[in-house]
Amino acid sequence: MPSELKQSYRLGVDIGGTFTDIVLLSESGEIHTKKLLSSPPDYSEAIEVGVRDLLREVRVDCTQIREFIHGTTIVTNTIIERKGSPIALVTTRGFRDILELGRFRAPSLYDSSFRKLEPLAERRLRFEVTERVAADGSVLRPLVEEELEGIAGAIAREGIGSIAICFINAYANGANEAAAARRLRELLPGVSISTSSQLLPKIQEYERTSTTAVNAYVRPVAERYLDSLQKRLAGLGITCDLMIMQSAGGCVPGKVAAENPIYIVESGPAAGVVGAQRLSGRLGVGDIMVVDVGGTTAKASLIEDGAFTVATESEVGGSAAMGHRLIQGAGYAVQAPTIDIAEVGAGGGSIAVVDDAGGLRVGPRSAGAVPGPVCYDRGGEQPTVTDANLFLGYISPTKLVGGELKLNKAKAEKVVSDLAARLGISPVDAAYGIHLIANSNMMRALNGVSSERGRDPSGYTLFAIGGNGSVHGTKLADDLRMNTVIVPPASGVFSALGLLFADVEHQVIRTYYRRVTEIDPAELSLMLEEMVAEARRLLADGGFPEGRQDIKLVAEVRYFGQQTTLPIALPGTRITQEELEKCSTDFAEAHRLNYGYDSPHEKVQIVSLKVLGRGLADTPRVPERLVSQRSSDAAVERRPVYFGPEHGWMDTPVLPRAALTAEPRPGPMIIEEYESTSVVRPGWSAAVDAFSNIVMRRIV
Repeated sequence: MPSELKQSYRLGVDIGGTFTDIVLLSESGEIHTKKLLSSPPDYSEAIEVGVRDLLREVRVDCTQIREFIHGTTIVTNTIIERKGSPIALVTTRGFRDILELGRFRAPSLYDSSFRKLEPLAERRLRFEVTERVAADGSVLRPLVEEELEGIAGAIAREGIGSIAICFINAYANGANEAAAARRLRELLPGVSISTSSQLLPKIQEYERTSTTAVNAYVRPVAERYLDSLQKRLAGLGITCDLMIMQSAGGCVPGKVAAENPIYIVESGPAAGVVGAQRLSGRLGVGDIMVVDVGGTTAKASLIEDGAFTVATESEVGGSAAMGHRLIQGAGYAVQAPTIDIAEVGAGGGSIAVVDDAGGLRVGPRSAGAVPGPVCYDRGGEQPTVTDANLFLGYISPTKLVGGELKLNKAKAEKVVSDLAARLGISPVDAAYGIHLIANSNMMRALNGVSSERGRDPSGYTLFAIGGNGSVHGTKLADDLRMNTVIVPPASGVFSALGLLFADVEHQVIRTYYRRVTEIDPAELSLMLEEMVAEARRLLADGGFPEGRQDIKLVAEVRYFGQQTTLPIALPGTRITQEELEKCSTDFAEAHRLNYGYDSPHEKVQIVSLKVLGRGLADTPRVPERLVSQRSSDAAVERRPVYFGPEHGWMDTPVLPRAALTAEPRPGPMIIEEYESTSVVRPGWSAAVDAFSNIVMRRIV
C-alpha cells in the first residue's frame, strides 16, 4: 500500500499504580490494546516497551501515529511518596508560616491520632521579602529586589532546584511576583520558578500558596519525566506532539503540562470519565455513574444530563481512603479545576489483613505492581482482592492479559486459607468476605457522588471500567438497586481509550471579587472580553483557527461568607443587568440541587471568572463504531464460581464478548477478555449493543 494511502492512528497511554494501559485507535474505529505491568520508578520505560511491542504486533509504522495523548499518575505518586524536589518559598514579609497554619480542618473530627502533613517547604527554606499589594491591585510598596540577593545565596547553598513565589494579594496584581521571578532567574539560572499570579490568580491566601508550593514541588519531576518520555517516543520514531490529559478533562501540550503540573494531578482518572461521557452521549444515555476500579484504587464520578461536574479545589497527598471532596483536611489544598471524582483505596491489589479487633479489613494499602498480589508470583505475601477473586472463580489463572500474566492459584488459595484460619472461618467465607468488603469500600465512592448529594443511585446506569470494574459491577449494582450495567469495549484499558475522545482545552482564570448587586456590567464585560481573547490566542497557537474554537464562560459563585463556590455558566462577554440577575437565580437553583436548600435573603457573590477554550478537531473524536481487535473466538468453557451463600458454587459458562448477541443471555456467566473480566451474577442478563458494549440488566 502506498504510504499516502496508509491509515492514520491515534495512541493513548494511561499509567496506573499497577498496570500501564495502551490503546491504538484507527480512523475506522478499530481498537488495538496492550496491558503490561508498570515500571516504577521510571514509568516511561513500560510505555516505550508496550508501544513498541503493540506497534510491532499490529504492523503499524510509527509514521502513521498522528496523535499521542498521555494520562499520568506522576504528580500524585510524587506527592504521596514524597519524592519531589526540595523547594524554597519566597513570600511577603509576615506570611512565612501560612503553609504551617493552613486551615483548621481534619478529615475525622474525633481522631486524636490524626496529624497534618508536613509543609512541602521547610521553615528554614521559607523566605520573606519586603513588598505589598493592596486588595484592589494597587502597589502599596514595590518589591525591594536587593533582599533577593541574600535569599538567592541561601537557596544556592542548600542546592534547591525549585522555588515557589506567592505574595499577598498577587491575585489582583502580579507585578511584584513577576519582578521577583525575573530577578531570581538572573541570580539562579536553571532553577525552576513557579509564581502564584501565573498559576492561580485567585483569592484565598493559603490555598494559593499551597497550590504554588505543590506545583514547585512536582515540577522538576514532571519536567524530567515528560522530557524522558518525549525522547523515548522520538527514539521509536513517533514525531507527533506529546499531549497530556488535564484533571478538568481536556488535554494540553506536554511542555505546558510540565510547567504547570498541578493541572494534571487527576490526569488518568479524568480520562475515564471523559471517555464515559462521550460514549454514553453516543448511546443516548444521559445519567450514568462511572466506577473505575484498577489495581490500587476505585474511583467514581457522576454524569447528569450528559455533563460531568468540575470541582474548583481538591486535595493531594492524603489517604485515598478518605473518599471524596466533602471530606477535607487530609492533604495539600490544590485549587485547580478537577473533574469531581470520589476515590477510595479499593482495587485488585488492596491487601486484606486481620485488624487488632480480630476482624477482616481490606485496603487502603495496596500491593501495587511490585510485588503485586500473591498470585502474580512476584514476591507478594499478603492476600489481596485479586487473590480472593481468583479463589472464587471470577478470574482465570491462565487468561489474564491474554495469558501473558499467569496467576498462581495455589499460592492464592494458601494465603486466603491462612487468613481464614486466623479469622476462624472457612477459606471460601474469607475469600467472599474480602470481595464483599472491597465492594463496600467501592460503594463509599459511589455513594459519595450520588446519595450523599441527594441523588438516588437506582435512577442511573452504572458504567463499569478499569481492570476490575466489571468484576464487581453487577454486585455493586445489586447493592445500590441499579438495573443496568454497561461495560464498554476495551473496558480494562478504557481510560487510555478515553484519552483519545478528549479535546485540546485551555482555561483562563481571573479573580473577580464582587457582590452581584454591585457589579458594573460594562466592567465585567471588558474583563471577559480580555479573557476570551487570551483563550483564543492559546488555541490559535495550538493550530486551532477561530472557526474551530469553542468558548465557554463560567463564574464561580457563592453566598457572601461561604467558603466554597458553585460554577454558573455565563451567556457571553456582553453582560447585562438582566443576565446578572439570572446568574443569581441560576446559583440559587444549583445550590438547592447540591445542598438541598437555598437562601433567598443572602447576598450572592462572584469570586472568580473562568473562560474555557476548546479546540474542535477536524474529525469526530469518537468514531462511528468501536471494534476491539482483541476479540477471541466464541468458544464457551465452564468452571465453578462462588456467588455467595445464597447461591453457593455454580457450574458457570465462561465465554468471550464475541459469543454474546443482541438477545439477552441470562446469567450466571463470566465474560473473559484480554483487558478485563465481567462477572454476570445470577438474576442478571448480558447482551451486546450496536456499539459493542456489554449491557447487563437485572432480570425482573
